[in-house]
Amino acid sequence: MEALYDLLAQPPVAYLVLFGIVAGDAVFPAFPSESAAIFAGVLAAIEPEIALPAVLGVAAAGAFSGDSVSYALGRFGGRPAQRRFFDGPYARRAVRWSCDQLRLRGGLILVVARFVPGGRTGATFTSGLTGFRYLTFAFFTAIAAAFWALYAVLLGYFGGRIFHERPLLAVGVAFALAAGVAAAVEITRRFLRRS
Repeated sequence: MEALYDLLAQPPVAYLVLFGIVAGDAVFPAFPSESAAIFAGVLAAIEPEIALPAVLGVAAAGAFSGDSVSYALGRFGGRPAQRRFFDGPYARRAVRWSCDQLRLRGGLILVVARFVPGGRTGATFTSGLTGFRYLTFAFFTAIAAAFWALYAVLLGYFGGRIFHERPLLAVGVAFALAAGVAAAVEITRRFLRRS
């Protein structure tokens, strides 16, 4: 926590670090993008040097850029991976199914996947792999990135405003709320899939 604070509390480096973490998460889901965005929101509430509009813009831009890189990896490097790891009748059916689902519900999938841990990587990479049209992808990914940035950063910001005397408590409450939202999305997704 202290290392993250040190990285995110000093502009303009803070904005570059936030962008890198958020963009990297779309390709490497182990990157703590949501944690970084929430923490940056808390810092925007308690540190006058950190500007809330800049944090929102950087988080959204990082999310969009990372998703675009994941799309490009699927589009231009996905076939060798598909042949190596998904070369069987079941795997080919799964890719066809993914293509059909993206054609029918692509926008909704891209927006919802942004809020599902690991879901954004699968949805963006598969979009590229299946040849989903980039302009449509970019439109819905931009919407998803903006909503995600608003959600994560403002969650931290308002937590920081409420608990400004105890920023670690603000971060803890924000993480608990974020985990609750992620769990609600996952439960709803599973419920809808069974229906």
